[in-house]
Amino acid sequence: MARVLIHVEGETEETFVKEVLARHLSGRGVFVGARLMGNSRLRQRRGGIRGWSSVRADIVGHLREDAGAVATTMVDYYGLPRRGANAWPGRDAAADLAFDHKAATVEQALRSDLAETMGSDYRADRFIPFVVMHEFEGLLFSDCTAFSSGIYRPHLQPRLQAIRDEFGTPEEINDSPNTAPSQRLIDIMPDYNKPIMGTLGVLQISLDTIRSACPHFNGWLAALEQLASRR
Repeated sequence: MARVLIHVEGETEETFVKEVLARHLSGRGVFVGARLMGNSRLRQRRGGIRGWSSVRADIVGHLREDAGAVATTMVDYYGLPRRGANAWPGRDAAADLAFDHKAATVEQALRSDLAETMGSDYRADRFIPFVVMHEFEGLLFSDCTAFSSGIYRPHLQPRLQAIRDEFGTPEEINDSPNTAPSQRLIDIMPDYNKPIMGTLGVLQISLDTIRSACPHFNGWLAALEQLASRR
């Protein structure tokens, strides 16, 4: 069975991997594990993500410890540091690009940077970077009726749907501090709790629905499914 470790940003993504992705992929011959990036559970404040150099060290360590495994990431594009010591490759350049090029720019930069670190004997197909556009919360807009039902607030469906209808896909819900998906949810429900509501929402929406609504996410999941055929 193919083995893949998903380096995730927070506990919501960790639960999503364990409760949703792992079950889906195990039935297709891919064993999936999740690893929080650093001491995410010990953070004293919400938000923020570790610098790439630190995350890269985790990924490199994993790939070198298990020569038969594949590593990937599940991190929010919106929260990636753009500049300074914590910057993630490609994030600053992607900021000024059209939506269709943002994720690909960051992901290709991550591939290149990791390949350079790993050296000449490294197989580049062992790392499949993925950034969520623009945030995990964007996935929750894949089915606003199911999401509002899953968090036991069906009366919010019209307001959620009005946001969804502004964009071609949920992944396009944009990344300004005032209009990022998470901020939109907080504006509608100030008590929005990502670990609880995010998990309930995803379980109610279903993986198939998210895949059909979010093409970038679907491409990543398809790449993980194809690992089963790798020898």
